[in-house]
Amino acid sequence: MSDSTAHPLDDPSADPFAVAAEAAADIARLTGVEHHDIALTLGSGWGKAAELIGETTAAFPATEVTGFSKPALEGHAGTLRSVRTPAGRHVLVIGARTHFYEGHGVRRVVHSVRTAAATGARTMVLTNGAGGIRSSWKPGTPVLISDHINLTSASPLEGATFIDLTDLYSRRLRDIARSIDPSLDEGVYCQFRGPQYETPAEVRMAEIIGGHIVGMSTALEAIAARQAGMEILGMSLITNMAAGIQTTPLSHEEVIEAGREAEPVISSLLARVIGAL
Repeated sequence: MSDSTAHPLDDPSADPFAVAAEAAADIARLTGVEHHDIALTLGSGWGKAAELIGETTAAFPATEVTGFSKPALEGHAGTLRSVRTPAGRHVLVIGARTHFYEGHGVRRVVHSVRTAAATGARTMVLTNGAGGIRSSWKPGTPVLISDHINLTSASPLEGATFIDLTDLYSRRLRDIARSIDPSLDEGVYCQFRGPQYETPAEVRMAEIIGGHIVGMSTALEAIAARQAGMEILGMSLITNMAAGIQTTPLSHEEVIEAGREAEPVISSLLARVIGAL
């Protein structure tokens, strides 16, 4: 699937679930694995977890799969891989995330999640690098997502599709994660549209309405995962304090550097969590 050709999800008449099924068939052919059990989307700072989960049995550019695009962001690998855990479970590791701010539309943002569901995965683990509002969270702190506030003014649901999001981020999976690391804190994730970082006033607004983490991904993907019947675990790496909490200017370089420094610790944690799911 090349960006130079017409994208199948850009056709309004296309069925996004049929495109996801075609992508899942591509993954089965490329990996030799007919059924994946768990899917894991790797955000900024989480990349090394893929190497620690188990044995990589196949890895390939995401653009070889129907509907996937090359990531626009440094810090995202642009690859898909199939990993077999020591317990014999198959994990689809997604290192290619399409962000809403890229302007490709919500269908392309959530295509990886719908594809994961079509491969058979019933558990979706979504990770990201994000800004923290709580001053007790220093850069490099992993935080569980307990809920989200979708500030994108968009939804992956189309038409009269009503999905209950009461327990969107599974308490059962969060409890499993805390059994691995009891010190894990949790908070509410606010997805902004981006790509600009939030203003101090927007961060104050997010805090007033109940947010603790600010970022530009995850919420739309989580909604699509729930629609597909998946159980969801969300984890944020606090790469910086949000604007107005942090006194120095925000930069993408800072996010990448914080991710690099924290990567060995959080990747090991994530791999142990995946092993316990």
